[in-house]
Amino acid sequence: MTNQNPSPSIGSEKPLLKVLNNFMNKNRGKGTFLEREAKGLFKEMGLAVPKGSFIARGEVIQPLTDLAFPLVAKVSSSKITSKSDVGGVKVGIKDKVELSRAIHELMLIENAEGVLVEEMAPQGVEVIVGGVIDNQFGPVVMFGLGGVFVELFRDVAFGLAPLLPGDALWLIQQTKGHRLLDGYRGKPPLDITALIRIISVVSEIMATRVVKEIDLNPVALYPKGSLILDAKMAAIT
Repeated sequence: MTNQNPSPSIGSEKPLLKVLNNFMNKNRGKGTFLEREAKGLFKEMGLAVPKGSFIARGEVIQPLTDLAFPLVAKVSSSKITSKSDVGGVKVGIKDKVELSRAIHELMLIENAEGVLVEEMAPQGVEVIVGGVIDNQFGPVVMFGLGGVFVELFRDVAFGLAPLLPGDALWLIQQTKGHRLLDGYRGKPPLDITALIRIISVVSEIMATRVVKEIDLNPVALYPKGSLILDAKMAAIT
């Protein structure tokens, strides 16, 4: 497994609203953004995403010499809601032959606009961070632990945007599974500061009311840093 070097908890970044404004102007008229586009925005805002490369449909495939195996390849399409439902994710790609085959198969999926190839992330604790414009409450931020915690127990918490760092910590602590983040049964505590940063960024974006929905699922947390492994985002049209 390649060491991806997740970003530190706090870094220097451009003012978020300026970055968001530039992004929305560049993508004017789009209702739904591709995963690579959303990740590009969050990366510019100082959050960490896996190292990757995008291959547009019809583009000549160049050797991805800057990426280290194993890799994951994912179909990109503004019309595909769930990549897994259409067989649009190939993981554990070990060499160039497997990569070429995976890209070819993913490009054949209906409505495919391209393929996003990324280095596979180190295993971490998976959480979910999201945001939505609620008809009654306005901009809302959601946090929950991934896996069975969200699937079986619906262990999630909601807060009104914008959230200060202290509010983000409060949101985390409203979930029953938050103790896993503090270091459970001898495991090292995870980077709560990095998680608070992600929640705060999502909160600030939602508070502008120019974005309808954000879904970061999953986000991998580590003792130092974090990685946004998948990202969905839609604009208000």
